[in-house]
Amino acid sequence: MLAAAQTGSVEDGDLRTIEAAAHALLDEAARRQVRLLTFGELFLTPFFANQLVEDFDRWFLHDAHPVLLGLREKARRHSIALVLPFAEKANDGYYNSAFVYDTDGREAGRYRKTHIPAYFPTEGPGGTGSFEKFYFTPGAKLETYAVAGTRIGVQICNDRLYPEASRALALQGAEIIVMPIAYSTYADPAQRTSIWEIPLRARAYENGVFVLACNRVGSEGARHHLGRSMVIDPRGMIVQEAGTEAPELLTVEVDLDAVTSARKKFPWWRDRRPDLYGPLVTND
Repeated sequence: MLAAAQTGSVEDGDLRTIEAAAHALLDEAARRQVRLLTFGELFLTPFFANQLVEDFDRWFLHDAHPVLLGLREKARRHSIALVLPFAEKANDGYYNSAFVYDTDGREAGRYRKTHIPAYFPTEGPGGTGSFEKFYFTPGAKLETYAVAGTRIGVQICNDRLYPEASRALALQGAEIIVMPIAYSTYADPAQRTSIWEIPLRARAYENGVFVLACNRVGSEGARHHLGRSMVIDPRGMIVQEAGTEAPELLTVEVDLDAVTSARKKFPWWRDRRPDLYGPLVTND
């Protein structure tokens, strides 16, 4: 059983309130017998990277912060494998990160967002832009992690737009790609709503993997988060999706044998031509 914990917007940044809501979602996930759960990108904070502020340190946590340890322990007690995104203050920089824990609480790995975006503000309503490059150091690894009887990869928000990265995870054996996201409809609501699912479905279909995508929902100033967390199957079909108005726990029972089946019917691995793809890994 997979779960996306679609949390609400947190404009005031009250960490205690956010923490309590996260614990409640983990408790509900246990009641539904969830084995793997993810929260959304930077869910413990407002999406602060859409503005330029000097005191940004307050949004970042060390990896041994009590809130992170408490959520890890709750997931361990419930035997839930957990993808736990957070703004990480490390000795060598500030990262947009996600811990990956197995069902026994073991740290299987830590992913740091590798594709850090920056967008210019626009003239449209809510066109605040995004300034992540001012805040986050890019991660340097694309790895997979063995949890809950499967192998997963993690891509955070903007990472999902780069098919090469998803393919690299699939080639390392990922059966599920977990995507914590903070996707909003600011600046161009109609277009951004219509394209939300396209890269999610494409990454699933072209690699024969499940995609577990978790977004947040609700408004933070001019920024309106879309919600619509979803699970995509290895044929690129939406299995189930959350709503657009409220926090919720989206749970889906999946059959991992569908990964093998999809790759037999669409034999990407057999027909690939890596000998022709050299330009993909050069900057010339």
